Amino acid sequence: MFQIDNTVISDLLIKKKFVCDLSACKGACCVHGDSGAPLEQSEAAALDTYFEHIKPFMRPEGIVAVEQNGCHYVDDEHDVVTMLIGGAECAYTVFDADGVTWCAVEKAFLAGEVPFRKPISCYLYPVRTKKIGDFEAVNFDEWDICKAALKLGKKNDTPVYQFLQAPLSEKFGREWYEQLDYLAKNYFKDKI
Repeated sequence: MFQIDNTVISDLLIKKKFVCDLSACKGACCVHGDSGAPLEQSEAAALDTYFEHIKPFMRPEGIVAVEQNGCHYVDDEHDVVTMLIGGAECAYTVFDADGVTWCAVEKAFLAGEVPFRKPISCYLYPVRTKKIGDFEAVNFDEWDICKAALKLGKKNDTPVYQFLQAPLSEKFGREWYEQLDYLAKNYFKDKI
């Protein structure tokens, strides 16, 4: 673990190699899990505000789940998360012809309908963040469904933090990411 500003970062972001392999996992992280995707308060409010703009990109069962239960809910850990379809996949999941999972929010963003790509927790995955007092923990979440991503990351020699440059920069800022990159390439290079 190491610290940049008010973040405490797992060294696994530097040590582990990772590149999503959607052809292997088909986006299983959007389908499996104990609850919906964690949301920041501003994201929950944005889902409420922009639901009608996202709705045309959603599956009928996702629309029904949101219209009956709301865009999000509070899970057993007291986190605000995306609504689920029947306690299973995220209400905002859509599937392409090959069965690969995509995000209706992201599709709406790419079409210019909403101002945010998707929940930052989804964009950052397999990195998870958690507020702890004045600090934010930044951890690597290793899950069986990502075995192919670990294999591809190792083959490409791509550390988790490099694969996630865009979402990490969006969440914490470009300067923060540059500090992380500097530490990885200089301080930690002999320890990896």
